[in-house]
Amino acid sequence: MNQPTIARRDLLKGAAALVVAVTVPPISLLTTARAKTIHVARTLNPAQLDTWLAIAADGTITGYWGKMDMGQGVDTAIAQIIAEELDVDVDNVNIIAADSALCADQGGASGSTGVSRSGAAFRAAAAEARLVLCEKASAEFAVPMDKLEVADGVVRVTGDASRSVSYAELVADRMFDSPIAWNGEYGNSLALTSRAKSKDPKDYTVVGTSVRRKDIAGKILATTEFLHDVRVPGMLHGRMVRPSVAGASVVSVDRTSISGISNVQVIVENDFVGVVATKEWDAIQAAKKLEVKWDESDVGFPTTSDELFDWIRAATPGKSEIDEDIGDVDAAIAGSAKTITAEFEWPFQSHARMAGAASVADVRNGEAIVWTDSQKPYDTGKGAKKLLETPIGNRRRGGAKYTVRSIWKPGPGSYGRSDAGDGAMDAVLLSEAVGAPVRVQWMRHEGHAWDPKGPASVITCRAGLDDAGEVIGYHFHVKGFSRADMNSRENDPSEVLAGHLVGHASTPAWRMQTPAESYRFDNKRYSWDALPPLRKQASPLRTAHFRDPYGPEVHFASESFIDELAYASGEDPLAFRLARVTDERDAAVLEAAAELARWEPHTGPRKRRDADGTMIGQGIAYAQRNGSVNAVVGEVEVNPETGRIWVRRMYVGADHGLIVNPFTLDRTIEGNLLQSTSRTLFEEVKFDRYMVTTDDWLSYPILDVADAPLEIKIKQINRPELEPRGAGEPTTRVVPAAIANAFFDATGIRLRRVPFTPERVLAALQAH
Repeated sequence: MNQPTIARRDLLKGAAALVVAVTVPPISLLTTARAKTIHVARTLNPAQLDTWLAIAADGTITGYWGKMDMGQGVDTAIAQIIAEELDVDVDNVNIIAADSALCADQGGASGSTGVSRSGAAFRAAAAEARLVLCEKASAEFAVPMDKLEVADGVVRVTGDASRSVSYAELVADRMFDSPIAWNGEYGNSLALTSRAKSKDPKDYTVVGTSVRRKDIAGKILATTEFLHDVRVPGMLHGRMVRPSVAGASVVSVDRTSISGISNVQVIVENDFVGVVATKEWDAIQAAKKLEVKWDESDVGFPTTSDELFDWIRAATPGKSEIDEDIGDVDAAIAGSAKTITAEFEWPFQSHARMAGAASVADVRNGEAIVWTDSQKPYDTGKGAKKLLETPIGNRRRGGAKYTVRSIWKPGPGSYGRSDAGDGAMDAVLLSEAVGAPVRVQWMRHEGHAWDPKGPASVITCRAGLDDAGEVIGYHFHVKGFSRADMNSRENDPSEVLAGHLVGHASTPAWRMQTPAESYRFDNKRYSWDALPPLRKQASPLRTAHFRDPYGPEVHFASESFIDELAYASGEDPLAFRLARVTDERDAAVLEAAAELARWEPHTGPRKRRDADGTMIGQGIAYAQRNGSVNAVVGEVEVNPETGRIWVRRMYVGADHGLIVNPFTLDRTIEGNLLQSTSRTLFEEVKFDRYMVTTDDWLSYPILDVADAPLEIKIKQINRPELEPRGAGEPTTRVVPAAIANAFFDATGIRLRRVPFTPERVLAALQAH
């Protein structure tokens, strides 16, 4: 068996040593005709500095980053951190991301931890590398360390410019061969500690500046290789065959039904049905024409999207928890002078990626390569290994052990547990079955109908006020589907659609969320009921993490209700919040957003109209998330004739700790605002008793250019005394309530069900 290898010496150019993947040819060029697993001369040991950084002969530096970027420029931020600690130009820092053969597992993208967690690790690695290099220079020049200075990757003896040496010259024909303290954990928790002290933020010259993103040029000039562009020698094309109703199982497959299409193989394993062809169009046609007899004796769902929320109210929870319980809430509300109750409804929502799931897998002879755009590419590899090695039913895979390499490539985006992992496992099983590399791409109806969904819920808020209008009791309760019917990681066959179809049992977990804020109420309770999935196995309504899991729905309810309490107390919504938050960072973002919006205090809906009769309103909302704090003021127009809500302006107070790249931070926040506005105004998965019915862009519309805000203003609050915090999700959670509260200011009517479609707006206006 011929297995191409790359010797360490082949990777070294000129006099410098630590060049690993910088000079590795593109992956497609390293595959043989049989596309065997690529063996690279790179040993990954997080306790060794060489795992993290490399210096080439020309002085360029490569960071081997065990996460990935979903189009927000996090890789550029990591490059800035490395450049800052090493005192080099950021343009000379390259990032290689999420290749399991080249980069240690830092968890992929998860929980907006890209900068906060992996950035901290690379700060330590770069500080350690600088120390090691200076130690080498100290020995070479026979001077104490405190007599050295560094600039632009060159170490000099202070006061003697003639005695200098570059980083590349110091590395010479060796690696760092130096340890770094590691906490022994992989994934998001991986942490490094340097002997060196990192720079004081007051001395930063790169971090905190708007460095140009490294990915933009390639995307604009079409030189970036996206996942959907990956091609390898001998590659075939696969498509899945899905039943028209959820839960149908295979009775028989008529292979002769596609005999008119040449070079097509049909793969059937339990309820997993796919076709593989030499040409992609042939695979598409074969998937459409293949005749499958399905058993439909146990299919569908116990409710429909029209009846969903009443069904949730009546359903028996699988698990109930109380997250926070201060004082005696029930007694306080029972003894209050005034009681307020409100319910809020949030539907299932689809990731609805701009392109359906895709993957290329090459599985042969105990070796596998999987190209994926998953947020968790390391878990894609782990899941593929288990899927290939784990016997199921009467199917025995021969006890073979697989070496699996996962290679991340940029894809069409989406945030959370999208269909990316499911598509990868489809490719893995098809490739194993035909003994050749297979590219799978889901069709549009699969991407909308069969991707994991954001969970639906009903949230009930109760509060009691005393005679003076003070809130003396507050109870927030969410009842809905777990955000982890499917895990956030496709690291096990039980967590992917293909695994379910071949017979692995789904293993749903009970995970919910309650509000994250610092409101002070003497009697306060946050609780939840989690419901079992509508279908446990192979369901198109299986729920999973979706951008800021449960954040938008929870804070839609909580921040809308806080507004109601403010008006019931006779207070301005901003003043009400400021008087009750106990964290000064929370107050600061509220004040920042209000200042940008030129907030005018009011104690009731103002119901303003412009000259055309369009209703105008402003609303505010705020929330914490994983160390970040954001407040948003939304300004809306409501057309009373059409029911259209247009969020014309948004004002943001943003505290994300230390700011690494102001420009990129703004763009990340803007992206969150747009996606969450889309989810608030347009997005809802519809389904009948048998199947999801929103399976294209017409039935599942999203925000259009015409609906984008006219203006977004952001005030960033830099806190260099704190670590940088994630910005990928925190502003997502405050948008729905800001829009809902602005609608109330404009109309005097509360919208309690998302999305705020024109039909619902008109119905609300007519009923008022």
